[in-house]
Amino acid sequence: MGWEPVRRTRAFEDVIAQIERRIADDGLTVGDRLPGERQLAEQLQVSRASVREAMRVLETLGVISSQAGRGPDAGAVLTSRPAGALADLLRLHVGLSSLSMREVAETRMMIEQWAVRHAAGRASPEQLERLREAIGRMERAATPEEFVLHDAEFHLTVAGLSGNRLLAATMQALRVTVRTYAVQAVHRLGTTDLLMDDHRKIYEAIAAGDPEAAATAIAGHLARAYPGDGPS
Repeated sequence: MGWEPVRRTRAFEDVIAQIERRIADDGLTVGDRLPGERQLAEQLQVSRASVREAMRVLETLGVISSQAGRGPDAGAVLTSRPAGALADLLRLHVGLSSLSMREVAETRMMIEQWAVRHAAGRASPEQLERLREAIGRMERAATPEEFVLHDAEFHLTVAGLSGNRLLAATMQALRVTVRTYAVQAVHRLGTTDLLMDDHRKIYEAIAAGDPEAAATAIAGHLARAYPGDGPS
């Protein structure tokens, strides 16, 4: 299937729609290059400004990486960065209060309980070592900001153990969204001792292959991490 002339007023939306169709119909994948701006504009019979607007939208969505070039180096390259796009969207909506912190906590509960149930008994020695290393770095953290950085590493590793890339990308987006909240929560608690106990319980349940104990440990941890905003 070739490119088709664009007829609608908001031409950049049709440019995006045709790129989506070419991805689906022609099997374009990560690393493939789209035609250059001038070539796309000519094939779609739209202005180069419409093509540029479409490229900006797709880059914001984490679908392409734009780069300057001539000849074979011209044109945007297809990428896959869903977590970044999801994080930008969630951060805006949480900031506007259209999504509450309780809803974020409930979503984390669903994701992480499913992930630890799946991971318990299936984690490889290398994956368990990554969890232990994250716990060690949390123990040595000198500031709340440093603690939250390694706390995120631990939870993203747990999400990755699920083997579900969409789930892992969603979890990464949620962690970016709540980073400031998480740092403030650690400041309010004044100590990370109980949070560290939670992480050890989660790790031990995963290592022991006990999915229900792991899910229970996650529930207790999130209730502590989101006091007043935790899942009901």
